[in-house]
This record gives sequence, structure tokens and C-alpha cells, in this order.
Amino acid sequence: MERRKFLIRTATAGAFAGIGGFGLMSFVPKRELKHITILHTNDVHSHIEPFEPDHALYPGLGGVARRYTLIQQIREENPHTLLLDAGDIFQGTPYFNFYGGELEFKLMSKLGYDAATIGNHDFDNGIEGLFAQLPHAKFPFINSNYNFEDTILEGVIKPYQVFLRDGIKIGIFGLGIELEGLVGKKLYKETEYLDPVEIARETVRILKEEEKCELVICLSHLGYEYQSDKISDLKLAAATKGIDLIIGGHTHTFLPQPSVVPNSIGENVIVNQVGWAGVNLGRIDFYLDSSGKTSGRGAAIIV
Repeated sequence: MERRKFLIRTATAGAFAGIGGFGLMSFVPKRELKHITILHTNDVHSHIEPFEPDHALYPGLGGVARRYTLIQQIREENPHTLLLDAGDIFQGTPYFNFYGGELEFKLMSKLGYDAATIGNHDFDNGIEGLFAQLPHAKFPFINSNYNFEDTILEGVIKPYQVFLRDGIKIGIFGLGIELEGLVGKKLYKETEYLDPVEIARETVRILKEEEKCELVICLSHLGYEYQSDKISDLKLAAATKGIDLIIGGHTHTFLPQPSVVPNSIGENVIVNQVGWAGVNLGRIDFYLDSSGKTSGRGAAIIV
């Protein structure tokens, strides 16, 4: 029988510098629960090393090595963990200019990323440049609203991926921002942008009805919020149903805690984004009991 899910509460643990996990089990009612942990990044932009100690905004923060240690600690705490990225992996430091994305994908593979979506800057070396680096990524790239027919990425980028953790089926799909106006046509070529709301509704239907997923996660590179009518994570959450978590990117938004947005039928959706450059690691914990009730808690951890 399909699990019914209710978001009971969303809380944030205090962000802290350095390495270390945080425990939320003391907040959880004393009954048998299945515990799924979602870790996530966005807009890392080729930041391999920490910022300089005298950096005005992020002194000594970030870096792949510290993120790796933190992720491993959390996986030891809960082996039922997924590690995801919401796009714009490329562009921002000389590592990208020199290696073209090879180093970024190899390091993400070493960190054990489970899936990522595509951001607009991931086309900065053209669709051919992205395609050339994909063999270095030992994880799938997923996007549902880019039509890659008649391009070299046709059949390579998956619309969604289903994962099994602690007996829970988790469906993950990706959405990308409109490329026209952000990326030169010669870079993305015949890639066609499809309406993300329509695509999300249909993809969620497939994940829920056909794949029988109990948790549905959207990896979005649409952006958190805009003053205009432009589609954003908040608008997407409100216009759809069946999504439990939207992990965002593009706008480099540092959320002090995840947002909670009522969807089109009044159920709550968690929306989170953790800035940029790998300064923060996002964490969302889902707890499912035998009756199908779900609670979600989240935090941004300073790396």
C-alpha cells in the first residue's frame, strides 16, 4: 500500500564551522522509524580548494577535502544516505579553465555523489565539452525538461532515477533553467527547453504511479525566487503535487533553514538551497514510520 506522507515539522540545527555531523535523533518520537538522509550541494563552480584564510566573506571555508570528511561522517551515522547536486558544477576557478571539468567529475565520483542535474554553466564548454567529460562521472546526470533529441546527449541524460534506501523507493528527477539568453545557442545547439511545471507534473505521476516511489525529490536549477513571473522553486512547489523535496540552485541563495511551501493540494513541500562554492552542505532527514507518516528536518552545515 502506498505510504501517505505528512510533513510534521521542519527544523534547522545551528550551522557551524569546521568538520562534524549533527544528531537529530533526540528530536524524533520513540517509535520504529526508517531514516533517510539527503545531502546536497549546488553551484559549486569548480571550487576545489577552500577560500583563502583572509577572504572577506568565506575565510577558510569550503573545499572538497573537508566536504569529503563531513560526508563520510554522516554516512557512518546513517548508511541510508543520498548525495546530490543541483547543477553549475563547472566554471569559476582555473581548475575548470585548465581541465575542462574532468577534475570536478572525478572528485565528485570520489565523494560518492549519487546523482546531479545540469546547470547553465555546465554548457560553458559547449554540449560537446560536457559530453566529453561525462565518462569521468561515476553517477548519473538527470534532467526531465531539456529535450536532447538530435544532440550528442540524446539518451545519455536520464529524465529521472529511482534509488532504494532502507526499503524506501526514492524517485529523483531534474529540471533546468531556460538556456536562451543565458547560454549561447552555439553551446547548447539543438537542446530544447520544455515547460518545467508541465514536465514536473508528468514526471511525478510516473514516479508515483508507475515506479511506486514513496519519496520524490526534484533537483532544480530554476532558481529559488524572482521578483518577476519567472518560474522558480517556490512557484514550482506551489503549482505541483507529489514532490517532497526541491533541492535548488542557480540563484546562489543561502537559506538559514529550508522553506516549507504548500503545494497545489495543500501538502507541504521542503525547498532548500545552500548558497554556492561548496561553502555549505545541505542536509535533509526524512523519518518514516510504519503507518506511512513522514517528518522532515533540515540544516545547512558550514563546510
